Amino acid sequence: MITRLLAVLALLAAFTVAAEVAVPELRTRVTDLTGTLGSGERQGLERKLADFERERGSQVAVLLVPTTQPETIEQYSIRVAEAWKIGRKEQDDGVLLLVAKDDRKLRIEVGYGLEGAIPDAIAKRVIEEVMLPRFRGGDFAGGIDAGVDSILGLVRGENLPARRSAQGPSGDLLGIVAFVLLAVTMFLRSILGRFFGGLAAGAISYFAVMLLIGVLAYALGAAVLAFLMALFMDAGRGGGWGNGSGGWGGWSSHGSGRSWGGGGFGGGGGGFGGGGASGSW
Repeated sequence: MITRLLAVLALLAAFTVAAEVAVPELRTRVTDLTGTLGSGERQGLERKLADFERERGSQVAVLLVPTTQPETIEQYSIRVAEAWKIGRKEQDDGVLLLVAKDDRKLRIEVGYGLEGAIPDAIAKRVIEEVMLPRFRGGDFAGGIDAGVDSILGLVRGENLPARRSAQGPSGDLLGIVAFVLLAVTMFLRSILGRFFGGLAAGAISYFAVMLLIGVLAYALGAAVLAFLMALFMDAGRGGGWGNGSGGWGGWSSHGSGRSWGGGGFGGGGGGFGGGGASGSW
């Protein structure tokens, strides 16, 4: 009898695991598996969230699924948050806005680092006062957009590190900047000569890096490097743009093996502990 009971329980457990809603792969900031949002609405949200991440560094993602059953929305939401790891690893400043449309439920899942900016009671007010009235009227896109605006406003009020913290800019950005400045340096040298081309490239490099990265040490280093490259690159080879192998001045055109684009959106390693709020309509 006990053996049969254990077998039944094992089958039920296996069925429950198999019936769990899969966590979709994180590719964009807005993932709609219900077809609720139009392409323009989805792209508008995506741009807004991308601009916010560039401004503040915090990551906010939106996910619409038909249902989370047999799990509760809270169980599924934390499972998605743990899989996606949105928000920066050091600051844990990610937020997940989850809508389970057929279940008529939604949740705001808040990363550890934003629990001060978006405490549970405030997340509940955003849901009840901002989003649900629009949802009940059938305006899901408007409710999500208004909810996102409220979340972004709350995060902006938090004293978080800037987008480019003391750790410095990302390797991808440095690679792109270096590639562009190398091309500019070689072009200016070809029309102005080594010395004056180097001066012009150094000045452009300084202002470009200050504009993009905002770190004086990087800007000065880029200026000096551009000037030296214009003076000495290809020395003894007769100058020119190429070296016969598809590179510029002995620099390989294949880069360092890092991907500069096409990889989509990814989480930054942020952590979640179940903070946030849920609601239904």
